[in-house]
Amino acid sequence: MSSPSKRREMDVMKLMMSDYTVETINDGLSEFNVEFHGPKESLYEGGVWKVRVELPDAYPYKSPSIGFVNKIFHPNVDELSGSVCLDVINQSWSPMFDLLNVFEVFLPQLLLYPNASDPLNGDAASLMMKDKKLYDQKVKEYCERYAKKENIANSTADEDSDEEDMSEEESGSSDDDIAGHADP
Repeated sequence: MSSPSKRREMDVMKLMMSDYTVETINDGLSEFNVEFHGPKESLYEGGVWKVRVELPDAYPYKSPSIGFVNKIFHPNVDELSGSVCLDVINQSWSPMFDLLNVFEVFLPQLLLYPNASDPLNGDAASLMMKDKKLYDQKVKEYCERYAKKENIANSTADEDSDEEDMSEEESGSSDDDIAGHADP
């Protein structure tokens, strides 16, 4: 196989040439945002998220860091940071996988089949196990409130501290400012 930098280039280009909108950060290929749509026939259908991807120098031998920028209610996604708890990315990553696998298989599977027994969001996991109907309702509320096309279009401006346009209700919540920054 070619060098890690060639592989990184090839994987990012493959992602850009697919149906995903990719926005590079600092004109490099190691950090970028991807527009991700909730899988069909799931509670997340119709939702649109900006997912931040950070590729380590050793990619593809070391897994990418993945985090949701806008909020999502899910047992395996930390509500404040947007970090994702997904075994295939965190523990069993292989250079056989690429970025398209992350967005076409791993993230859709995560949203379709949440694992409440290994939560990053204890509230979501607890609600899912105790009251599935209320959990489903809260997932849909979050999709309505945080996962619309306009949320991700504005999130770049929000990250640049565009607070004067925010309503009083929104400005009371500072978690939006740090959501999606993946752990190093």
